Amino acid sequence: MEHFQGNDPCRLAELFGSPLYVYNEGILRERCREMMGLVSYPRFRVHYSAKANSSIALLQIIRSEGLNVDAMTPGEIHAEMLAGFTPDRIMYVSNNVSAGEMEYAAQRGILVSVDSISQLELYGGIRPGGKVAVRFNPGFGAGHHEKVITAGAKTKFGVQDTPEDIARVKQVCAEHGLTVVGLNMHVGSNFMEADSYLQSSRNLARIAKNFDELDFIDLGGGFGIPYNKQEGQARLDLAALGKQLDEFMHSVSGAYGRQPEFKIEPGRYVVAECGVLLGRVHAVKTSHGVKYVGTDIGFNVLARPMMYGSYHDIKVCRADGGPDGPEQVVTVSGNICESGDVLAADRKLPQAREGDVLCVMDAGAYGHAMSSNYTNRLRPAEVLVRENSEVVLIRERDSLEDLTARHKLLPIT
Repeated sequence: MEHFQGNDPCRLAELFGSPLYVYNEGILRERCREMMGLVSYPRFRVHYSAKANSSIALLQIIRSEGLNVDAMTPGEIHAEMLAGFTPDRIMYVSNNVSAGEMEYAAQRGILVSVDSISQLELYGGIRPGGKVAVRFNPGFGAGHHEKVITAGAKTKFGVQDTPEDIARVKQVCAEHGLTVVGLNMHVGSNFMEADSYLQSSRNLARIAKNFDELDFIDLGGGFGIPYNKQEGQARLDLAALGKQLDEFMHSVSGAYGRQPEFKIEPGRYVVAECGVLLGRVHAVKTSHGVKYVGTDIGFNVLARPMMYGSYHDIKVCRADGGPDGPEQVVTVSGNICESGDVLAADRKLPQAREGDVLCVMDAGAYGHAMSSNYTNRLRPAEVLVRENSEVVLIRERDSLEDLTARHKLLPIT
């Protein structure tokens, strides 16, 4: 497969163990460059949303391509700074956080964005006279599942865009001497049509007219990727979206009277397609008319299918190098003792045998980042295929000792 640049995926699973996340450096750099070149507007910045994948090695590559970065936790800030991001290239986009978390970011010179008037008051109490960004709910949401739609009527995010709430934001800022230097929004994750995103951007620009000292307007992320490539799903039309955004940014700049910086916050688009997940087939059986292909890819390794009903293309890699068998309709399941531990239901795949390796495509976003040690399983290793085809280990697999390193034994005899 092109993703592996001549490396045998079955051999990689033998060398590094299974399951295994495998990233392609060339694809990652290509996606970064597509985002950086999205518009011609001169004051344009791309902030990678690190919650999609906070692997330090990938963050280093993203930084080298000129992207800035967002953080949602002190842990992400820690990883980003280890990867070489300086505070001026990080924005802390908080949600329902403690004063301690806000202080962690502020002490490092990182701009904090708050998403409620309550949190704005909290920040004003700990950083009076400081600069702050405010997240607004622009009224329109978009995304592949209701759980990832982050704007509109049924979401916990952002200050409502009413005259009363806008006035209250200004009042709280005046009380604490805060300066609102930026507004931001996020409509949701993995949108493939841009209408809601563009409408929300126009709404955020309307809100921006109420603030005279803005340095930037942050339009958020959510740019989608086609997960069903095997069925010919089309890509998001970046050229058309970029043209519309360019026109929008220039028009806002003219109406605003000066040239604000515009930011976007892609996460999934940057990393999803550079990553695949390899897993071993350990059992094949038929039960009540359903053929099951049992693998070591439990939902502790890839949570998206169980959590969101998400679709990932799957390819079968022959462990013995033999030819593909006839296609069969199967259900691919993991090794967690729950009925919901299903990677793909009623999926037509080439015949899979015990010992074969399955390759789950487009797993670079919200894959390892959402993995866990549920049932005391070990989180998988991560490797990177460099542009010269060299394969390097960028994160070791958990060990049994890692599982118990923070536990304390009771003095029971």
